[in-house]
Amino acid sequence: MNSEHSLDKRHLRNAFERAATGYDQAAVLQREVSNRMLSRLEYIKYLPDVILDAGSGTGYGSQQLAKRYPDSQLIAVDIAWAMLSHARPEITWWQRWSPLHKPQTYHVCADIEQFPVKDGSVGMVWSNLALQWCNDLDHTFSEMNRVLHTNGLFMFSTFGPDTLKELRQSFARVDAFSHVNRFIDMHDIGDLLVHNGFSTPVMDMEYITLTYPNVISVMRDLKAIGAHNVTQGRRQGLTGKTMWKKAMDQYEALRRDGKLPATFEVVYGHAWKPQSRQSVLTPETRRQLGLMP
Repeated sequence: MNSEHSLDKRHLRNAFERAATGYDQAAVLQREVSNRMLSRLEYIKYLPDVILDAGSGTGYGSQQLAKRYPDSQLIAVDIAWAMLSHARPEITWWQRWSPLHKPQTYHVCADIEQFPVKDGSVGMVWSNLALQWCNDLDHTFSEMNRVLHTNGLFMFSTFGPDTLKELRQSFARVDAFSHVNRFIDMHDIGDLLVHNGFSTPVMDMEYITLTYPNVISVMRDLKAIGAHNVTQGRRQGLTGKTMWKKAMDQYEALRRDGKLPATFEVVYGHAWKPQSRQSVLTPETRRQLGLMP
Protein backbone atom coordinates (compact mmCIF):
# COMPACT_ATOMS: atom_id res chain seq x y z
CA MET A 1 0.00 0.00 0.00
CA ASN A 2 1.17 3.55 -0.78
CA SER A 3 2.66 4.94 2.44
CA GLU A 4 0.50 8.03 2.06
CA HIS A 5 -2.60 5.86 2.41
CA SER A 6 -1.26 3.37 4.96
CA LEU A 7 -3.02 3.49 8.31
CA ASP A 8 -1.43 4.82 11.47
CA LYS A 9 -2.32 1.97 13.84
CA ARG A 10 -1.59 3.98 16.99
CA HIS A 11 -3.91 6.72 15.80
CA LEU A 12 -6.46 4.08 14.78
CA ARG A 13 -6.40 2.42 18.19
CA ASN A 14 -6.79 5.75 19.96
CA ALA A 15 -9.71 6.70 17.70
CA PHE A 16 -11.60 3.53 18.58
CA GLU A 17 -10.73 3.84 22.26
CA ARG A 18 -12.32 7.30 22.32
CA ALA A 19 -15.32 6.16 20.28
CA ALA A 20 -16.22 3.15 22.45
CA THR A 21 -18.71 4.88 24.77
CA GLY A 22 -20.93 6.36 22.08
CA TYR A 23 -20.24 3.78 19.36
CA ASP A 24 -23.49 1.81 19.63
CA GLN A 25 -25.65 4.92 19.21
CA ALA A 26 -23.88 5.85 15.95
CA ALA A 27 -23.11 2.43 14.43
CA VAL A 28 -26.39 2.05 12.52
CA LEU A 29 -24.66 0.96 9.31
CA GLN A 30 -22.42 -1.53 11.12
CA ARG A 31 -25.41 -3.24 12.72
CA GLU A 32 -27.36 -3.31 9.46
CA VAL A 33 -24.46 -4.89 7.56
CA SER A 34 -23.94 -7.38 10.38
CA ASN A 35 -27.62 -8.38 10.16
CA ARG A 36 -27.33 -8.85 6.40
CA MET A 37 -24.27 -11.05 6.90
CA LEU A 38 -26.15 -13.10 9.49
CA SER A 39 -29.03 -13.64 7.06
CA ARG A 40 -26.56 -15.12 4.56
CA LEU A 41 -25.68 -17.80 7.09
CA GLU A 42 -29.19 -19.18 6.55
CA TYR A 43 -27.93 -20.62 3.26
CA ILE A 44 -24.70 -22.06 4.67
CA LYS A 45 -25.29 -25.31 6.54
CA TYR A 46 -22.26 -25.30 8.77
CA LEU A 47 -21.80 -25.55 12.54
CA PRO A 48 -18.41 -24.15 13.59
CA ASP A 49 -16.91 -25.35 16.87
CA VAL A 50 -14.93 -22.16 17.46
CA ILE A 51 -15.78 -18.74 15.97
CA LEU A 52 -13.31 -15.88 15.81
CA ASP A 53 -14.92 -12.43 15.51
CA ALA A 54 -12.13 -10.35 13.91
CA GLY A 55 -12.67 -6.69 14.75
CA SER A 56 -15.51 -7.35 17.17
CA GLY A 57 -16.01 -3.76 18.37
CA THR A 58 -18.57 -3.47 21.14
CA GLY A 59 -19.80 -7.01 20.55
CA TYR A 60 -22.99 -6.75 18.50
CA GLY A 61 -21.90 -9.41 16.01
CA SER A 62 -20.49 -11.69 18.71
CA GLN A 63 -23.78 -11.56 20.60
CA GLN A 64 -25.78 -12.46 17.50
CA LEU A 65 -23.40 -15.29 16.64
CA ALA A 66 -23.65 -16.63 20.21
CA LYS A 67 -27.42 -16.81 19.83
CA ARG A 68 -27.17 -18.53 16.47
CA TYR A 69 -24.48 -21.00 17.57
CA PRO A 70 -25.13 -21.59 21.29
CA ASP A 71 -22.77 -24.57 21.42
CA SER A 72 -19.85 -22.75 19.79
CA GLN A 73 -17.02 -21.04 21.62
CA LEU A 74 -16.35 -17.44 20.53
CA ILE A 75 -13.14 -15.42 20.50
CA ALA A 76 -13.76 -11.69 20.12
CA VAL A 77 -10.66 -9.82 18.89
CA ASP A 78 -10.38 -6.04 18.67
CA ILE A 79 -7.51 -3.56 18.59
CA ALA A 80 -9.17 -1.27 21.18
CA TRP A 81 -9.46 -2.49 24.76
CA ALA A 82 -12.22 0.05 25.48
CA MET A 83 -14.36 -1.60 22.80
CA LEU A 84 -13.81 -5.04 24.33
CA SER A 85 -14.49 -3.73 27.84
CA HIS A 86 -17.80 -2.37 26.62
CA ALA A 87 -18.64 -5.76 25.12
CA ARG A 88 -17.71 -7.92 28.10
CA PRO A 89 -20.67 -8.93 30.30
CA GLU A 90 -20.62 -8.19 34.01
CA ILE A 91 -19.28 -11.20 35.92
CA THR A 92 -19.74 -11.65 39.66
CA TRP A 93 -16.73 -12.45 41.83
CA TRP A 94 -17.92 -16.01 42.47
CA GLN A 95 -18.36 -16.65 38.74
CA ARG A 96 -14.85 -15.37 38.08
CA TRP A 97 -13.33 -17.92 40.47
CA SER A 98 -15.79 -20.75 40.01
CA PRO A 99 -14.41 -23.78 38.08
CA LEU A 100 -17.96 -24.35 36.81
CA HIS A 101 -18.14 -20.98 35.08
CA LYS A 102 -17.02 -21.31 31.47
CA PRO A 103 -17.55 -18.13 29.42
CA GLN A 104 -18.84 -18.65 25.90
CA THR A 105 -16.93 -15.62 24.60
CA TYR A 106 -13.29 -14.81 25.26
CA HIS A 107 -12.14 -11.23 24.61
CA VAL A 108 -8.67 -10.64 23.20
CA CYS A 109 -7.10 -7.23 22.56
CA ALA A 110 -4.98 -7.60 19.42
CA ASP A 111 -4.48 -6.38 15.87
CA ILE A 112 -6.31 -8.66 13.41
CA GLU A 113 -3.28 -8.48 11.12
CA GLN A 114 -1.45 -10.66 13.67
CA PHE A 115 -3.68 -13.06 15.62
CA PRO A 116 -2.42 -14.49 18.93
CA VAL A 117 -4.26 -17.70 18.03
CA LYS A 118 -2.73 -21.09 17.24
CA ASP A 119 -2.80 -22.67 13.81
CA GLY A 120 -5.89 -24.59 12.72
CA SER A 121 -7.86 -23.89 15.89
CA VAL A 122 -10.88 -22.00 14.51
CA GLY A 123 -13.92 -23.23 12.58
CA MET A 124 -15.12 -19.85 11.33
CA VAL A 125 -13.57 -16.41 11.08
CA TRP A 126 -16.22 -13.68 11.00
CA SER A 127 -15.29 -10.08 10.28
CA ASN A 128 -17.83 -7.29 9.90
CA LEU A 129 -16.50 -4.00 8.48
CA ALA A 130 -13.03 -4.35 9.96
CA LEU A 131 -10.76 -5.44 7.09
CA GLN A 132 -10.61 -1.86 5.78
CA TRP A 133 -8.47 -1.07 8.83
CA CYS A 134 -5.72 -3.46 7.71
CA ASN A 135 -2.57 -2.16 6.02
CA ASP A 136 -1.59 -5.51 4.48
CA LEU A 137 -4.71 -7.39 3.40
CA ASP A 138 -2.60 -10.08 1.75
CA HIS A 139 -0.93 -10.89 5.08
CA THR A 140 -4.25 -10.58 6.93
CA PHE A 141 -5.84 -13.21 4.68
CA SER A 142 -2.82 -15.42 5.27
CA GLU A 143 -3.49 -15.09 9.01
CA MET A 144 -7.17 -15.96 8.53
CA ASN A 145 -6.14 -19.07 6.63
CA ARG A 146 -3.56 -20.00 9.26
CA VAL A 147 -5.97 -20.00 12.20
CA LEU A 148 -8.76 -21.82 10.34
CA HIS A 149 -8.83 -25.57 10.40
CA THR A 150 -9.42 -27.57 7.21
CA ASN A 151 -12.89 -26.92 5.74
CA GLY A 152 -13.24 -23.83 7.93
CA LEU A 153 -15.24 -20.81 6.78
CA PHE A 154 -14.10 -17.20 6.40
CA MET A 155 -17.01 -14.73 6.16
CA PHE A 156 -16.59 -10.98 6.00
CA SER A 157 -17.76 -7.56 4.91
CA THR A 158 -15.65 -4.52 4.17
CA PHE A 159 -15.82 -1.21 2.33
CA GLY A 160 -15.11 -0.80 -1.39
CA PRO A 161 -13.46 2.15 -3.18
CA ASP A 162 -16.64 4.20 -3.73
CA THR A 163 -17.14 4.56 0.03
CA LEU A 164 -17.50 8.21 1.07
CA LYS A 165 -16.89 9.25 -2.52
CA GLU A 166 -18.74 12.53 -1.95
CA LEU A 167 -16.42 13.53 0.88
CA ARG A 168 -13.31 12.45 -1.05
CA GLN A 169 -14.32 14.39 -4.17
CA SER A 170 -15.10 17.51 -2.16
CA PHE A 171 -11.69 17.61 -0.50
CA ALA A 172 -9.83 16.57 -3.68
CA ARG A 173 -10.79 19.91 -5.24
CA VAL A 174 -9.33 21.80 -2.29
CA ASP A 175 -5.92 20.29 -1.47
CA ALA A 176 -3.67 17.29 -2.12
CA PHE A 177 -3.86 15.73 1.35
CA SER A 178 -5.50 12.38 2.10
CA HIS A 179 -8.82 13.08 3.84
CA VAL A 180 -10.57 9.72 3.41
CA ASN A 181 -9.20 6.22 3.95
CA ARG A 182 -8.59 4.16 0.79
CA PHE A 183 -10.52 0.95 0.15
CA ILE A 184 -9.76 -2.10 -2.02
CA ASP A 185 -11.78 -3.22 -5.04
CA MET A 186 -13.96 -6.33 -4.69
CA HIS A 187 -12.18 -8.19 -7.50
CA ASP A 188 -8.77 -7.56 -5.94
CA ILE A 189 -10.07 -8.91 -2.65
CA GLY A 190 -11.23 -12.09 -4.39
CA ASP A 191 -7.81 -12.50 -6.01
CA LEU A 192 -6.10 -12.12 -2.63
CA LEU A 193 -8.33 -14.83 -1.15
CA VAL A 194 -7.31 -17.30 -3.86
CA HIS A 195 -3.66 -16.27 -3.53
CA ASN A 196 -3.81 -17.15 0.17
CA GLY A 197 -5.21 -20.63 -0.31
CA PHE A 198 -8.97 -20.11 -0.01
CA SER A 199 -11.28 -21.96 -2.34
CA THR A 200 -14.56 -21.06 -4.09
CA PRO A 201 -14.70 -17.43 -2.90
CA VAL A 202 -18.13 -15.85 -3.29
CA MET A 203 -18.11 -12.06 -3.62
CA ASP A 204 -20.81 -9.44 -4.11
CA MET A 205 -21.37 -5.78 -3.43
CA GLU A 206 -24.10 -3.25 -2.76
CA TYR A 207 -24.34 0.50 -2.24
CA ILE A 208 -25.90 1.86 0.92
CA THR A 209 -26.49 5.62 1.01
CA LEU A 210 -27.12 7.44 4.27
CA THR A 211 -28.47 10.99 4.25
CA TYR A 212 -27.63 13.88 6.56
CA PRO A 213 -28.89 17.42 7.15
CA ASN A 214 -25.37 18.92 6.91
CA VAL A 215 -21.69 18.04 6.54
CA ILE A 216 -21.05 18.46 10.26
CA SER A 217 -23.48 15.59 10.91
CA VAL A 218 -21.56 13.37 8.47
CA MET A 219 -18.25 14.12 10.20
CA ARG A 220 -19.77 13.70 13.66
CA ASP A 221 -21.09 10.23 12.80
CA LEU A 222 -17.73 9.16 11.37
CA LYS A 223 -15.95 10.37 14.49
CA ALA A 224 -18.50 8.65 16.75
CA ILE A 225 -17.69 5.26 15.23
CA GLY A 226 -13.94 5.92 15.13
CA ALA A 227 -13.98 5.96 11.32
CA HIS A 228 -12.42 9.32 10.58
CA ASN A 229 -9.22 9.68 8.57
CA VAL A 230 -6.25 7.78 10.04
CA THR A 231 -4.02 7.62 6.96
CA GLN A 232 -0.36 8.59 7.14
CA GLY A 233 -0.96 11.18 4.42
CA ARG A 234 -3.60 13.11 6.37
CA ARG A 235 -3.01 16.75 7.21
CA GLN A 236 -1.23 16.77 10.58
CA GLY A 237 -2.60 20.13 11.69
CA LEU A 238 -6.10 21.54 11.56
CA THR A 239 -7.64 22.26 8.17
CA GLY A 240 -7.85 26.04 7.76
CA LYS A 241 -11.25 27.74 7.83
CA THR A 242 -10.94 28.85 4.21
CA MET A 243 -10.03 25.37 2.97
CA TRP A 244 -12.73 23.76 5.10
CA LYS A 245 -15.39 26.15 3.75
CA LYS A 246 -14.34 25.42 0.15
CA ALA A 247 -14.65 21.67 0.74
CA MET A 248 -18.02 22.08 2.42
CA ASP A 249 -19.29 24.23 -0.46
CA GLN A 250 -18.25 21.44 -2.84
CA TYR A 251 -20.19 18.92 -0.74
CA GLU A 252 -23.24 21.21 -0.55
CA ALA A 253 -23.48 21.08 -4.34
CA LEU A 254 -24.45 17.40 -3.95
CA ARG A 255 -27.52 18.14 -1.81
CA ARG A 256 -30.68 16.47 -3.07
CA ASP A 257 -34.18 16.83 -1.62
CA GLY A 258 -32.74 18.79 1.26
CA LYS A 259 -30.28 16.05 2.30
CA LEU A 260 -26.59 15.38 1.80
CA PRO A 261 -25.66 11.83 0.70
CA ALA A 262 -22.88 9.68 2.17
CA THR A 263 -22.34 6.59 0.02
CA PHE A 264 -20.90 3.34 1.34
CA GLU A 265 -19.85 0.58 -1.02
CA VAL A 266 -20.26 -2.58 1.06
CA VAL A 267 -18.40 -5.67 -0.15
CA TYR A 268 -19.46 -9.11 1.13
CA GLY A 269 -17.50 -12.30 0.78
CA HIS A 270 -17.03 -15.80 2.06
CA ALA A 271 -14.59 -18.60 1.23
CA TRP A 272 -13.47 -21.97 2.58
CA LYS A 273 -10.12 -23.32 3.64
CA PRO A 274 -9.75 -26.50 1.58
CA GLN A 275 -7.84 -29.62 2.37
CA SER A 276 -4.22 -29.09 1.45
CA ARG A 277 -3.29 -30.65 -1.88
CA GLN A 278 -0.47 -32.56 -0.27
CA SER A 279 -2.76 -34.20 2.26
CA VAL A 280 -5.04 -35.70 -0.41
CA LEU A 281 -2.24 -37.37 -2.40
CA THR A 282 -2.17 -41.15 -2.25
CA PRO A 283 1.06 -42.84 -1.07
CA GLU A 284 1.66 -44.10 -4.64
CA THR A 285 1.30 -40.59 -6.10
CA ARG A 286 3.61 -39.21 -3.44
CA ARG A 287 6.26 -41.80 -4.35
CA GLN A 288 5.93 -40.94 -8.04
CA LEU A 289 6.45 -37.28 -7.25
CA GLY A 290 9.52 -38.06 -5.15
CA LEU A 291 7.87 -36.83 -1.94
CA MET A 292 8.64 -38.20 1.50
CA PRO A 293 6.05 -40.68 2.76
